[in-house]
Amino acid sequence: MRRRSFLALMAGAAAWPTVAGAQPAAAPVVGFLHFAAAAGLAHIVEVLRQGVKDAGVDVVIEPRWAEGHFDRLPALAAELVERRVAVIVAGGHAAALAAKATTRTTPIVFSTGGDPVTDGLVGSLSRPGGNATGMTVFTSAITAKRLELIRELAPQAALIAVLINPKNPTTGPELRILQAAARAMGQELLILEASSPQAIDEAFATLVQRRAGALLVGADGDFNSGRDRLIALAARHAVPAVYHAREFAASGGLISYGTDISDTYRQIAGYVARILRGASPADLAVLQPTKFDLVINMRTAKALGLNIPRVLLAQANQVIE
Repeated sequence: MRRRSFLALMAGAAAWPTVAGAQPAAAPVVGFLHFAAAAGLAHIVEVLRQGVKDAGVDVVIEPRWAEGHFDRLPALAAELVERRVAVIVAGGHAAALAAKATTRTTPIVFSTGGDPVTDGLVGSLSRPGGNATGMTVFTSAITAKRLELIRELAPQAALIAVLINPKNPTTGPELRILQAAARAMGQELLILEASSPQAIDEAFATLVQRRAGALLVGADGDFNSGRDRLIALAARHAVPAVYHAREFAASGGLISYGTDISDTYRQIAGYVARILRGASPADLAVLQPTKFDLVINMRTAKALGLNIPRVLLAQANQVIE
């Protein structure tokens, strides 16, 4: 009996190292690089993490925010590469370029408002061919539609102000398309540049001084981060304004037209999960949005004394009462 007990004990002891070594594998780390500040955008990190989890992979997200300082992006990208993250998610055109310039091996999944082929991020939309893929929302291509919308809501506006961030690389293409559309419509524009809170205040002072009748806010991550300030200034000066993301309308802005940021990052999360399972970015076609959301805030419209055309209400994806 004692011999059998001894043998059983030894067999159990032999198994101890195996049991002790069977620790759960650490969750892969996904780097998140964005040119803007976390304020107003931090929720997309959770959207990304939950999206990857919903696709069957648990990850740890390690964010790096450039706080609107584009020159910081290369160093932040290098930090993530040195951290040996499994994938880098790059939010915005400049972040994508910085990540691509930093590594040719770490997989990159980007969200950009530019043309990833022209910008050198991928070889083609259908066959990226390198270590990067993602989603292009072609922000510039829908700017003309935003101008049409704000003209429809403020037809009396002889002068429409346009707020842009001159430091954003996608501003140039967006502005060229907007100016061409304005010439075709016979609409005069007032271009206002701002890349800091103080500059935004100064831009609104100029808007009031020049008596602009409406405002188009350009697509920019810094403007996303500071959307509460922009919305408050538009309300204070009673200026009808159109924005590029539904978060603005949901926070009190008059109207927004564009892609859903959260939906964009849910789609990006699907690509991250596929890459973590072994897929190559070279073989994952660059995604493009299939729909653009029109959101109208009726509370803001009433506060501004605006009557929203029924045709426009019928086109809206969401009307906030």
